[in-house]
Amino acid sequence: MSRRSSGGRAARHALRAAPPAVNPAAPGQIGGQYKPLSNSDLEAIYDTALRLLAELGMGEVPDRLTQIFLAKGATQDEGCRILFPRALIEDCVGQAAKTFPLHGRDPSRTIEVGGSAVHFGTGGAAVQTLDLQTGLYRPSTLRDLHDFTRLQDTLTNVSWFTRCCVATDVPDTLDLDVNTVFALLQNTTKPTATSFTVAENVAPIVHMLDIAAGGEGAFSKRPFIKAHISPVISPMRYGEDAVDVTFACIENNIPISCITAAQSGATAPATLAGFLAQSLAETLGSLIMVNCIQPGYPMVFSNWPLVIDLRTGAFAGGGGEIAVLNAASAQLSNWLGLPSGVASSMTDAKAIDAQYGVEKGMTALAAGLAGGNLIYESSGMTASLLGASFEAFILDDEMHSAIYRSLRGIEVTEENLGFDAIVDAVMGEGHFLGSTQTMQAMERDYVYPALADREQPRTWAEEGAQTAWDRAKAKAQSVLETHNPQYLSTAQLDQIRAQFNIIPV
Repeated sequence: MSRRSSGGRAARHALRAAPPAVNPAAPGQIGGQYKPLSNSDLEAIYDTALRLLAELGMGEVPDRLTQIFLAKGATQDEGCRILFPRALIEDCVGQAAKTFPLHGRDPSRTIEVGGSAVHFGTGGAAVQTLDLQTGLYRPSTLRDLHDFTRLQDTLTNVSWFTRCCVATDVPDTLDLDVNTVFALLQNTTKPTATSFTVAENVAPIVHMLDIAAGGEGAFSKRPFIKAHISPVISPMRYGEDAVDVTFACIENNIPISCITAAQSGATAPATLAGFLAQSLAETLGSLIMVNCIQPGYPMVFSNWPLVIDLRTGAFAGGGGEIAVLNAASAQLSNWLGLPSGVASSMTDAKAIDAQYGVEKGMTALAAGLAGGNLIYESSGMTASLLGASFEAFILDDEMHSAIYRSLRGIEVTEENLGFDAIVDAVMGEGHFLGSTQTMQAMERDYVYPALADREQPRTWAEEGAQTAWDRAKAKAQSVLETHNPQYLSTAQLDQIRAQFNIIPV
């Protein structure tokens, strides 16, 4: 009896490990079902945002950018704030790129940004990593960045990879930017993203990207990395260094995500409606800048509402407020027809526990249902974005499968309604097990989690009473032991190492 039971479990485990013939919940499902704002709400928030830009305007505008704005029809008040007339703003919205590809170095991994498609990906700048061995946090290292990159390379539901941690063991800013991009090139062929500390670092890194792309000028013809930039600093002013980086990226044809990250009650109003009006105005400030420099340039409209706990002033990455704010942000961006970027899964939990699951599941589902085109921070982040976790990457990938399945919805067809199948079951065997319709639906319509436990309590206990964290840890360790991609050729590696300070890990 024991051998039969053990053999049955082994067969079930093998079946779970086998990939489905057809992915029933692939990335790129259609969102937009959740609309926290009415049409009149959208209009009121938009009108307030345009009024802020027209009457209050943007402060601390660098001279180079000021001249461009004035030439396009903006004005300057006595306090040197730049004021944008409604017509100029709406012209920029009309000219803005509505869809564009995020290329992977492997063309099969390219995704289209915009429209109604939803993609979960990464972001963040975690300075601490949850150590796989000790289960405790320690400073993030360059080795961690390489490991995170090759781990996510195997995960279906990470559509693009932005470096999720900062290599705190690399103090020089040029070395940091160079080695961050090198980790992406060496360990994944997905679309990727990075940030540039200063504008002067862009050109040398583009040269490295050209080496990976096949020669001088090759990268700009098919850019497979985008830049994360925050050119607007809340409340309502530009940051000169980030503006300089924006110019450098546009000169080198690097797609950009212009990120606004206001915080409720601190750098933006505590009222949710007021927050949305200001953060929309600020993200439009980035859009105006980009489209005055080069109309139609590929930019993700990344309006990320962030929340603080007003009792303490600490950033709060999980909760109902941040869930509804990011959903509303996605709705606003999509209403304007702009490629939307929002954030989710920024749990405040330090461990892989119940708080982790609740906060991640709630915020990720809300962002997906609202139709965020690119949902940042959604994989691997913990501890209010201060931490990143290998186990979390594994668990979040499975969570996103369930969310994509929710977004896919229910296909109502004559075949799926199955009148004849119901009659046959009732008049025949009295059940649907093993029927043709059931077998066809089994893989086409259902997601079977690899990590979530669906066994009976007794079986769970007999198999070691493992938690989700246990299973995710084992999976992460297995991937890191076996998946060691070398996506750069020996010649490319030699050329890059001869010209850049590539730090061994």
